[in-house]
Amino acid sequence: MTKIAQTEKSDGSEALIAVKRPSSVPTKKKASAAAARSTRSARRFACSPAAGAGEEGSGILSSAQLAKPKKALEPRPSPEPPSPLLPLPCASPPATTSLVLAPSSQPHMTSRDKVGCPTATLPLDRLLASLAANVEQLGKRWEIAVRDRRAKEIRRMEGRKAEMAPAVELHTPLFYATCALGGVLSTGLTHLAVTPLDLVKCNMQVDPNKYRDISSGFGVLLQEQGLGGFFKGWMATLVGYSSQGACKFGFYEYFKKCYSDIAGPENADRLKTVIYLAASASAEVIADIALCPMEAVKVRIQTQPGFARCLTDGLPKLVQSEGAFGLYKGILPLWGRQIPYTMMKFACFETIVEMVYKHAVPKPKDECSKPLQLAVSFAGGYIAGVLCAAVSHPADNLVSFLNNAKGATVADAITTLGLWGLFTRGLPLRIIMVGTLTGAQWATYDAFKVFVGLPTSGGVSSSYHATSTLRRADHEKQN
Repeated sequence: MTKIAQTEKSDGSEALIAVKRPSSVPTKKKASAAAARSTRSARRFACSPAAGAGEEGSGILSSAQLAKPKKALEPRPSPEPPSPLLPLPCASPPATTSLVLAPSSQPHMTSRDKVGCPTATLPLDRLLASLAANVEQLGKRWEIAVRDRRAKEIRRMEGRKAEMAPAVELHTPLFYATCALGGVLSTGLTHLAVTPLDLVKCNMQVDPNKYRDISSGFGVLLQEQGLGGFFKGWMATLVGYSSQGACKFGFYEYFKKCYSDIAGPENADRLKTVIYLAASASAEVIADIALCPMEAVKVRIQTQPGFARCLTDGLPKLVQSEGAFGLYKGILPLWGRQIPYTMMKFACFETIVEMVYKHAVPKPKDECSKPLQLAVSFAGGYIAGVLCAAVSHPADNLVSFLNNAKGATVADAITTLGLWGLFTRGLPLRIIMVGTLTGAQWATYDAFKVFVGLPTSGGVSSSYHATSTLRRADHEKQN
């Protein structure tokens, strides 16, 4: 068996030689082979850089070195097995390990920049990191939920606006024609319904001695003409006030839009009462031109027994007796009665309805049900009608007197009736009639507008500001 041995040279340096441990019973053959191998090994180690040079530096062992007794070298101790590796700083300790090192015996932790991995995570750090991740995830879910809910609200509002959008576009010829048709239905039908009251009122104004009060007036009519006499002149009433209603409501919406445009978006709301008054007066001037001929025929039929049975024979007879201009004999008193009446009717109605929605109704008008809106329209119209009757009653007495007396003048009416009679004769009955009439007119008119898909009446903002934003945007684009 060959073994590395250590020998000492003559100069004191050490050299390693390979020696063969002799067997227990060496033979000559084995001894000579061992000597030869020992000689070759010695020469090989002598020539190596580790063994150093010989006496002459030739790299071959000298005879003195070979003759020097060989000292048996102690076997080279085998290297100690490497100590077990410590866990890397980034590796977590095993779950089963419960040993905690003292601070002095803990291994030095290398920074993550040098090692390439994060430091060991303590349980509190992991808890905080987990909480932060959960909070972030919860925040993202909450943001998504809020965004989805907002999108649903927007879609619902858009659908609601689409449902609430009027079927007829505002401020178009079709819109004004629709308002005129609503005026025909509201004004013509309501005046037709109160024909008996109007008949008694006209007779009280023309013949106060015979028709002293409401009860006696109805009694006299019932006794002289029967039940059919209460609707005398109904056709002239229906045609005349239907024409007046078409012009009144249709042109009122038109002039309100025009005067709002003239005032501008900044002043329209501030001057809304002036706009109501101006629009209603302008509309009534045109409406009375359509009403005046029918009003003249109606008064003659109702106050002069035997004049005519209805409109078809009464109109030709009046034209034949007084001419075409005789139909407009009472136009000035009619304007004096109807223009203040209509101005009060529309301005008071708009203001009262706005105050009701602002102070009495706990929610905006657009959120109220249609029956509630119609009830507000009737109440506002009734209150406005009472004020209208008081303002326009003197002119109403003049119209009735002039249409009944052929060739009479305003001075004749004042002389006959007197100032007190001019303001008070037939006033209680007219308040009842006009209040009920005006309330029913506004309720019928708004019911028709709701039926065709238009919003109910009330306020310049509802009709003007619906398109003012679009007009301002178009104006800015053009500039």
